[in-house]
Amino acid sequence: MSGGHTHSYHLVEPSPWPVVGAMATFILAIGGIMFMHEMPFGGPIAIVGFLLILFMMFMWWRDVIKEAEYQGHHTPIVQIGMRYGMILFISSEVMFFLAFFWAFFDASLYPDTGVWPPADVVPFEAFDIPLINTLILLLSGCTVTWAHAALLKGDRKNLIRGLGITIILGAAFTALQAYEYDHASFGFTDGIYSSTFYMATGFHGFHVIVGTCFLTVCWFRARAGHFTPEHHFGFEAAAWYWHFVDVVWLFLFICVYWWGGP
Repeated sequence: MSGGHTHSYHLVEPSPWPVVGAMATFILAIGGIMFMHEMPFGGPIAIVGFLLILFMMFMWWRDVIKEAEYQGHHTPIVQIGMRYGMILFISSEVMFFLAFFWAFFDASLYPDTGVWPPADVVPFEAFDIPLINTLILLLSGCTVTWAHAALLKGDRKNLIRGLGITIILGAAFTALQAYEYDHASFGFTDGIYSSTFYMATGFHGFHVIVGTCFLTVCWFRARAGHFTPEHHFGFEAAAWYWHFVDVVWLFLFICVYWWGGP
């Protein structure tokens, strides 16, 4: 009756950000569809939706950080639920990429022309930029693990240093991927090989950008002194996500670039 907490669970207060996020996503989708159909104002509408999504993400993350760091709502029991949620989220992402791998293998194992890659497609050499990107992501997995180990030891200096290097490596991967796309000999609509290639690698590139943003938020939080060896699920979730991105790229490199390449 005193109004104080008598349990270890977090009853989330009403928040406007889920509704704002849904509206922003709808605006972005409508704008994207209009833009791809060359309708007027499609591009500006998509940009407005994208900016609203960024605003929603900033405000929602701000509230979650406030709940974790200043209000003490993320108790050990709450963190267990959050870990389960992150595991289920990554599992759903695995199924997402499984669909693209299924499409690629279905087209490559039983090609309509009997030849894979198609004769009119000049695929990328696996041991060129793709190999460099593989080494970059593997190294980034090492640096984020280094940062985690430093955090568990209470070494904030190396935590910040490891996160910073990981962010730089993620940005370098994205830059090389953009360079590769810019020099591709085939476009998105040039056949089944092109479509499956760009869908699989493009969505992975999008996940790298999201993971880089995730780690950047953790970097700023680490500089602000938010993480402790006993309480750092925000960083742990970012590290899990980044390792997932690493593993997906290994499968892409082996299956799409190497086995399914020239």
